[in-house]
Amino acid sequence: MRYVMAIDQGTTSSRAILFDENMKITGVAQEEFPQHYPASGWVEHDPSDLWSTVAATCRAVLEKTGTDATDIAAIGITNQRETTLVWDKATGKPLHNAIVWQDRRTADYCAEMVAAGHEETITAKTGLLFDPYFSSTKLKWILDQNPGSRERAAKGELLFGTVDTYIIWRLTGGAAHVTDATNACRTMLYDIEKGAWSSTICKLLDVPMEMLPEVKDSADDFGMTRSDLFGREIPILGVAGDQQAATVGQACFEPGMMKSTYGTGCFALLNTGDTPIRSKNRLLTTVAYQLDGKPTYALEGSIFIAGAVVQWLRDGLKIIREAPETQPLAETADETQSVVLVPAFTGLGAPYWNPESRGAVFGLTRNSGPAELARAALESVGYQTRDLLEAMTGDSPEPLEGVLRVDGGMSVSDWTMQFLSDIIGAPVDRPEVKETTALGAAWLAGMRAGIYPDQQGFAANWALEERFEPKMDEAVRAEKYERWKKAVQATMSV
Repeated sequence: MRYVMAIDQGTTSSRAILFDENMKITGVAQEEFPQHYPASGWVEHDPSDLWSTVAATCRAVLEKTGTDATDIAAIGITNQRETTLVWDKATGKPLHNAIVWQDRRTADYCAEMVAAGHEETITAKTGLLFDPYFSSTKLKWILDQNPGSRERAAKGELLFGTVDTYIIWRLTGGAAHVTDATNACRTMLYDIEKGAWSSTICKLLDVPMEMLPEVKDSADDFGMTRSDLFGREIPILGVAGDQQAATVGQACFEPGMMKSTYGTGCFALLNTGDTPIRSKNRLLTTVAYQLDGKPTYALEGSIFIAGAVVQWLRDGLKIIREAPETQPLAETADETQSVVLVPAFTGLGAPYWNPESRGAVFGLTRNSGPAELARAALESVGYQTRDLLEAMTGDSPEPLEGVLRVDGGMSVSDWTMQFLSDIIGAPVDRPEVKETTALGAAWLAGMRAGIYPDQQGFAANWALEERFEPKMDEAVRAEKYERWKKAVQATMSV
C-alpha cells in the first residue's frame, strides 16, 4: 500500500492526515498552537510553533498508523493563506512573528493608498483589493520595522514566504524557496494573467523582488524532505492554499461550480474557467488551481468570522463549553425574537471590505439569552454566505450551478446547514469526505506521483453524504435577509 501525507497548516492548529491509495483517510494527528494579539486588530503566530506542530504531527500520524516513511509516495501541503513571514536565509531566524491573514495593522496605510488612486492598478494586476488582508502590506510593515532589511533582502540574505513557502523551506532544510500559484496570487504582489511577480507593485510597496519565492504549478516538484525528519527523503508534490485546496477537494472543476468552506472564516469560490472575471461587486479574482502551466480562475468571497464566532461564544462569553453545544442551544431559542449578530470582530470582508466595522448585536430584549445569541451566531454565517452568492450572481457571465458544496468544521452542524439552504434558497450538498482541504492537497500530490486518478476520475469519486433543501417560506426569507442587511449597514455607519 502506498500513501500520501497531507499537511494541513491552519490558523489555530496543524494537522497531518494520511490517505491510502483509494484516497481514504487512515490516520490523523492534530496539534493546536497559541495565537498572539499584541494590539487591537493585530494577530500573530510564532513561526517556531508553525514548524514544530507540522513536524510533530507528521511524525505522530506515521507512528499512530504504524506506517513506514518508505510507504509515503508524496506529501501535499495546504495552508492558511496570506499569513506573512520573513526570515534569514542563512540562519532561518524570523525577523518578526508571522503576521496572520486576519491582522488589520496596515489598514490606515491601505486607506491612504486607495485614496491616492493605487487600488485600480492593484486590482487590474492581482484581482485583489487594496486591503490589509493580503500579504504585501504585512511584508512592507515588517521591512519598515527592521532598518537595513531591504538592503539585506536585495542581496538575497532575507526570504519572504507565505506559510507554505516557510514550511517547505524547513522541510527541505533550506533547499527549496518555492510557492504555488494559488498562494502567490494571495500576496497582492502577483500578476495573475502574466503568471509572474509584478515589478510595478513591488516598486510601489518597496519590496525587493530578490526575496520572493519561485512560483510553481499546484501539482509540481517542490523539493525533497530532509532524510533525518522521517527516516528517508519524501517528495513534496502538491501545494495549494486552503480555500483552493478545498475547491479541488470538492471537485469543482467545471465553470459555474461553487463551494463554501466554514472554518475560522468562511470562503466561497466560484470556478470561472480559464478566464479571470473582474468583479463589479468587490469580490476577488483568484487562481483556483494551476496544472501543466495553465491557471483555472475563480471568483472568491472571503468572510473573516465564521467558526470564530462559535469560539467567541465559548471563550469570550463562556456560554458554551464545547462548539457542538451551539446547535442544541440554538434549537431552543425563542422563535418570536429577531436577534441579529453581525460578527465584524476584525472588520467586514466581502462584499463590503470595511476594516473599521466592529461586531454588533441587534434586536435584544429582556428575554434574550444564550440560546438567542447562539442562534444569531449560527445564522450570521448563512447571512454572510448569501451576501457572497448575491455578489457572485451579479458578476458571473454564466449561470451558477445552483448547488452549493460545503465543507469545514461548521458544515457538520445540520441546523446551520439547513438554515444556510433556507436563507440562500438553494440546495446545500455536504460530501462524505469532510476533510476536503486536505483531500485536495493529497490529490494534487498523489496525482503528480501517479497513484491517484486524473481530474475526471477524481470528480467521479466525489460522493454526497447529505443534501439540505430550502424549506423556508420566501416571504420569511426576504424579511430575515432585509433585517440582516440593515444590521450590517448600521455597523458600517458607526
